[in-house]
Amino acid sequence: MLMIETPNNLSDERIEYLTNNRLSFMRFLGLELSNQVPDAKTVWLFRERLTQASAIESIFNHFDATLRNAGYLLMSGQILDATLVAAPKQHHTNVEKVDL
Repeated sequence: MLMIETPNNLSDERIEYLTNNRLSFMRFLGLELSNQVPDAKTVWLFRERLTQASAIESIFNHFDATLRNAGYLLMSGQILDATLVAAPKQHHTNVEKVDL
């Protein structure tokens, strides 16, 4: 879950919620619908143990290298929920558009 959470600036609570609600996240994590998704506290404890073991940075470096070797570039970002809204209808003719 950390491999989804960290680059997308998600909280532990948000990654728990999104994993429960997105099949793509479940597939990435190797979970099936019948599996229980780790809760936010479990994610936090796991990250803390990796940090205490000084392992988290090397794990992320390995993950990043694996993605690069496969031709992908890991970019940080943020996942937002979005609603599609129809664009307003253009009232200009093609000739008017050229003049603008």
